[in-house]
Amino acid sequence: MATTNLTFESFPSAVAADGITLIDFWAAWCGPCRSFAPVFEQASEQHPDITFGKVDTEAEQQLAAEFQITSIPTLMVFRDGILVYAQPGALGAPQLEQLVQGARELDMEDVRKQLDAQQAAQAE
Repeated sequence: MATTNLTFESFPSAVAADGITLIDFWAAWCGPCRSFAPVFEQASEQHPDITFGKVDTEAEQQLAAEFQITSIPTLMVFRDGILVYAQPGALGAPQLEQLVQGARELDMEDVRKQLDAQQAAQAE
């Protein structure tokens, strides 16, 4: 599966879907972004069951601002609509594969319990 270009309008439905969604925030002028692009594309072909999306931070400044993107590339991973990873920096293929496997192995019931506990603590 190829990567999908995401916009402010298409982003919410892409990350809210069940399963894993990887998002690459990038810009054409960014050297590390250009280096990471083929790694990201190759991973999308190796994992057709995962959604791979790209957000051009120049074209989608509102979306980049909403997620407080201050360094690119920034990679985010959503699983079942929950943000489970967000980190700037280009990854090599082995590191990206490790991240994908980690996302697959997450116990989402435990993640939801932790989120509920955090929200309850913040409400106090």
